[in-house]
Amino acid sequence: MKTAMNYLEEANAVVPKISVEDGIERHKAGKSVFVDVRDSGEIAASGTIAGAELVTRGMIEFRADDTHPLHNPALKKDADIVLVCGAGGQAALSGKTLIDMGFQNVSNVGGFPAWKDAGGPTEQK
Repeated sequence: MKTAMNYLEEANAVVPKISVEDGIERHKAGKSVFVDVRDSGEIAASGTIAGAELVTRGMIEFRADDTHPLHNPALKKDADIVLVCGAGGQAALSGKTLIDMGFQNVSNVGGFPAWKDAGGPTEQK
């Protein structure tokens, strides 16, 4: 039987972790799609990455599936997608899901607090 740590280890093995500095550079370049997978309550309390798509981890499959009515058009299989969450775990798990669904360029920038502390662009939503 799998544990939560087994799932996290599998996700971390296939979803590249990038530094906050690399994430900020990608944000400046304007060619990546940033996705915050935290719940709306957390995002309302802390803000999020400027311009980030808000897709909770529980909705990632529906929002990523281009055949589903809830599809988010920003989530294209060939887009450079950078995921963020509270500490990095939910982003890793969401990233593995996207990779399993055929997405080609997915990375995990870790937790939003580190992004904010590093001076990454933020906004309130």
